[in-house]
Amino acid sequence: MTLVAAAEPVHVDAVVVLLEELDKFYGDTDVEPLDVRVRQINEALFGDPPLAFAVLAWDAEALVGLATYSFLWPAAGLTRSLYLKELYVAETARGRGVGKLLMDRLIEIAATNSCSRIEWTTDRDNTQAQRFYEKLGVAQNGDKIFYRLEDQLLPMTDAR
Repeated sequence: MTLVAAAEPVHVDAVVVLLEELDKFYGDTDVEPLDVRVRQINEALFGDPPLAFAVLAWDAEALVGLATYSFLWPAAGLTRSLYLKELYVAETARGRGVGKLLMDRLIEIAATNSCSRIEWTTDRDNTQAQRFYEKLGVAQNGDKIFYRLEDQLLPMTDAR
């Protein structure tokens, strides 16, 4: 049985491992050292204030999925929205309903926080994710164009 629960500081080591698998899924071959990744996760999820939130899917003691999200304001009118940044299910757990459980939990969180919508993006070539969202009954929204400012154009500190 898969259990979905909010991420807690004791889960950081498992999250590091799953996020490394996610990076490899997207083709990254160069990951930060372990201590840097642990620090980044702790700062993002458990800082004061947290920069993001995560729910984790557990199969017994194994972390098999995660969803990371933030709240955005304003959404429709002066309401807020839940923005799903990352939904990832371990390769060994795909096709077992883990993604649906994570999405169901996000819907509960959005309702509890009076959100008017949940929004997310996926890569154009990630047809597996697109099929998953279609099975949930969620259609693509072609009204928006996604932009990204990064790397040299974005001044950064040494916090990376």
